[in-house]
Amino acid sequence: MKIVNIILSCVLVVSLTTSCGSKGKKVEKEEEKGWTMLFDGTSTAGWRGYDTTAFPSKGWEVVDGTLHCIGSGAGEAGGSGGDIIYDKKFSNFELSLEWKISEGGNSGIFILGQEIPNEPIYKSSPEMQILDNDKHPDALLGVNGNRKASSLYDLLPANPQNTKPVGEWNQVGILCYQGTVVFKSNGANVVEFHLWTEDWKKMVSNSKFKDWPMFVDPAKEGFIGLQDHGNDVWFRNIKIKEM
Repeated sequence: MKIVNIILSCVLVVSLTTSCGSKGKKVEKEEEKGWTMLFDGTSTAGWRGYDTTAFPSKGWEVVDGTLHCIGSGAGEAGGSGGDIIYDKKFSNFELSLEWKISEGGNSGIFILGQEIPNEPIYKSSPEMQILDNDKHPDALLGVNGNRKASSLYDLLPANPQNTKPVGEWNQVGILCYQGTVVFKSNGANVVEFHLWTEDWKKMVSNSKFKDWPMFVDPAKEGFIGLQDHGNDVWFRNIKIKEM
């Protein structure tokens, strides 16, 4: 019995060492390409709750290499988690990550967000929509599909609409450079817009965002945020390349 236990212990140690070594090599390879890992699948280091100094004690967890919003959080549906942000402001960057959503789920990715006392992040931050296009009613609302996944939420629809269904991973990216913003989804550029231009101001003036001054005139740098909308959503391989 002792021999068996020793063998099992050795197997476990080798397995853990191999796993940690693999993750370390992956981070090193990404760094060699100019990327910085914001989430490597093991730790919430660098992340905190919006408008608070701590990471939410409920509503979010690290599980199976993913950053998981459990779906019982505060967000906009009521609960205990709330939106989270990476605790550094970025201006010119390329963001890359993967997400998958639960059935009927809703979430989002925020850029250039500001922490406005007693106000949610979406009042200052353009949002890349995350959605179950088949089951969530938002997919049928808005204009021309501008509330479907990968759209600039409630402003510009993703075209092509190439989001994968519930349970499958979507690889997305956001390029933000001197006001030009491009949303990428599963290998295609799907949205492009230009902040601080007359076209931007005109588009926003005809939307529900028109009375939010920090949305009308977004900051030159801000936080990247992940939304807790009260539904299960998973994120992984979150990385950024500053430009």
